[in-house]
Amino acid sequence: MSLFDDNPLKPLEPNIDSEPLESDAAALSSGEPVSAPLGGDPISFAAATPCKEKPFLPEDLCISWSWVHLIVFLIFGFSSLLIVQVGAVLLLSANKHLTQKQLQQMIESKPQFLVGTNVLWYALLFLFLYMTLAVLRGLPFWRSLGWKRLRSDPTTGKGSPWMYFLSGCGLAIFVALASSRVKNVDHVPIQELFKSRTGAMLLMAMAVFVAPLVEETVFRGYLYPLFASKFSGLAQNAGADPPGAIRFGTFVGIVITGTLFGLMHGAQLGWTWGLVGLLTLVGIIFTFARAWTGTVLASFLLHLGYNSMIAITSIIATKGFTQMPPSP
Repeated sequence: MSLFDDNPLKPLEPNIDSEPLESDAAALSSGEPVSAPLGGDPISFAAATPCKEKPFLPEDLCISWSWVHLIVFLIFGFSSLLIVQVGAVLLLSANKHLTQKQLQQMIESKPQFLVGTNVLWYALLFLFLYMTLAVLRGLPFWRSLGWKRLRSDPTTGKGSPWMYFLSGCGLAIFVALASSRVKNVDHVPIQELFKSRTGAMLLMAMAVFVAPLVEETVFRGYLYPLFASKFSGLAQNAGADPPGAIRFGTFVGIVITGTLFGLMHGAQLGWTWGLVGLLTLVGIIFTFARAWTGTVLASFLLHLGYNSMIAITSIIATKGFTQMPPSP
């Protein structure tokens, strides 16, 4: 499975559904029943081919999943997160009679719990997408989720990969400066991980090596094209011309995806709305890069640069995680 599959998605053939295969014709003539293709389960049923219905969409918005697939994905995501967290709590409290407060203190004092459950949950989300798209549908996994080569074109403002990475670093500096003006920024839950060397190291490792890959695949690879394509279709059905419909769908997709990205980080930010708003802006910028270039690689590099700059500044501020902030 290659991250950059240059082979395009299977081209659409005109009237392919109206021309039966020779084997099907033979089966029909002999009176034998023809077995139905895989599609009885809700996931395969939801994975239609929207490009046949909306040929005006650009290639990066031609996806093979729909609202039903999203609903199944959300149900799986929330239930798997609950199972992972409950399982980890039961594992921590095994053979121990702890009150709820003692259990909460134990969880907060163990960064391995918080980081470990997040990484496991991310892995389950990835597994769901791989099974429902690559295995059940036989699609090229990475390419169908928008992972394509990033081709620079100075005439259209599309820069080299390094430009996106360095832009992400600059964005992190801007957000850090803006965050300093938000009240109670030092009392958000995620700051608890920075009070121990182990917690800070685990968090930074996950932020650099895991989060950009998984979050960009889910948000910019899976969610954004769904929102953009569906709202483009709604705009066209309402009478908009194809270019106008695509612009509308792209705008709505960028805003919704960026907002969901900010809200996903709300709990770890203690629902400090100033910080959530900044993360929403970051999500919108990441999604705009994905929409502008047509590839998730652009937003991935932005995200990687953003998190890498946070990690670098954290290492410098704590002198290599040797001088951690004091506990209250």
